[in-house]
Amino acid sequence: MRRSAATEPVKARNPLRDPQDRRLPRVPEPCALVIFGVTGDLARKKLIPAVYDLANRGLLPPGFVMLGFARRDWGHGDFESIARDAAQQHARTPWREQVWARLSGSIKFVPGSFDDDEAFDTLAATLDKLRETHGIPGNAAFYLSIPPPAFPTVLKQLERTGMADNQRSGGWRRVVVEKPFGHDLDSARELNSLVDNVFTPHDVFRIDHYLGKETVQNILALRFANTLFEPVWNSHYVDSVQITMAEDVGIGTRAGFYDAAGAARDVLQNHLLQLLTMVALEEPVSFDSESLRVEKLKVLRAITLPDDRKRYAIRGQYSQGWVAGERAIGYHQEKDVPEDSTTETYVAVRLGVQNRRWAGVPFYIRAGKRLPRRVTEIAVSFKTAPHLPFAKTDTEELGHNQLVIRVQPDEGVTLKFGSKVPGSAMEVRDIAMDFLYGEAFTESSPEAYERLILDVLIGDKTLFPNSQEVEESWKIVDPLEDYWAGTTPYHYRAGEWGPREADEMLARDGRTWRRP
Repeated sequence: MRRSAATEPVKARNPLRDPQDRRLPRVPEPCALVIFGVTGDLARKKLIPAVYDLANRGLLPPGFVMLGFARRDWGHGDFESIARDAAQQHARTPWREQVWARLSGSIKFVPGSFDDDEAFDTLAATLDKLRETHGIPGNAAFYLSIPPPAFPTVLKQLERTGMADNQRSGGWRRVVVEKPFGHDLDSARELNSLVDNVFTPHDVFRIDHYLGKETVQNILALRFANTLFEPVWNSHYVDSVQITMAEDVGIGTRAGFYDAAGAARDVLQNHLLQLLTMVALEEPVSFDSESLRVEKLKVLRAITLPDDRKRYAIRGQYSQGWVAGERAIGYHQEKDVPEDSTTETYVAVRLGVQNRRWAGVPFYIRAGKRLPRRVTEIAVSFKTAPHLPFAKTDTEELGHNQLVIRVQPDEGVTLKFGSKVPGSAMEVRDIAMDFLYGEAFTESSPEAYERLILDVLIGDKTLFPNSQEVEESWKIVDPLEDYWAGTTPYHYRAGEWGPREADEMLARDGRTWRRP
């Protein structure tokens, strides 16, 4: 007999299957995270705090081990104490002793240098023992937080010991490679070949931490989850796009790396071109790694360099000046920088995207150190109205409509448009509407490394560029580097927005840089 609705038994609701809880499907399997170069700034300020924050949010499995490898005479207890200090100083989430107590029992350290076979044999044996001690069935991710010249040595050690072999380990083995991925196209191809042979291409995660930022991911939500913006997101309505990455600091202790790289190799080849692809790509079929990658590659292959590179590919180098009211030394006075160095600390270039959507729209890209403030933003400037039915004096303070996506530090979106000023006269001027992440959402945005480390442990490659993206980016930067070879960068004082020639670059096109 069929039961009526009134007598139908009520099924107990499982609170762990709440469809609105997006957390549970993103908890990794039992695994280990091996950090090479665990004594460096990246590990102490970003990676270790990110691991603690993930544990604090309940996003790490019970079977998890963080294993450090570095040239230090430490034991497990020494490393645990140093990791604790790093997490307390730099973690985003509140400090909880019970969380650290659970995590500290799963922190291990293996001392050794990258060319020490015995140390890597010990590391392999330590990972094997985790099956018995922590119930980890061979799953491990290797994070190369080390100088790029050391990549080949470590990769060959992982290959020699079999630690990179999925079949031999009985689980998955993945590797995370920090930028810069090579120093030009040829070196990138060589490194791609090596890392893809040691691991499988599917298990290689080339990390660009900008793609882990909530505001960068929000570009896709802003465009494709709303009908408000996408219809005008093209050359019919967009006048130009400016992408700015400004830093108020100098090079610090990075002279050894930075003087050999410069601003173009350090941030243009990766961060800024990735931001450009997110702004310019077509709507992907779905939000999965392969569909997104296809559209990003189309953009990278459509990018064109300026024919007149003397006027539209500007690089600069800071001299002494003032930043935030404090005296700042020049680049040549930085520790370990050669007196005759011609390395750029600022770069500004006009790029084009030659496809139906963006043909004719200039993309102005700039990045620099010792600028007035730290800010990364994308400003989409729209064309002016074809006809303004007002007196010219009524619209003197009216500029272009703009949509500004603030990536950091004040994460949010600003929409600038014209509005009448209250009063008896018809006066129209620009006003701004602001959306701030900190005010709109009760939960603070996770750090980029939190999201990206979790994605590595889960195996989600959506936010990681692949080898083709890296190589296409070098095809854009290499011709610029060839042009700049043997030239001297323009100078700008610390605390200014770059060299005068960068302002002249936009002035030739009848435009000005947006001042963040």
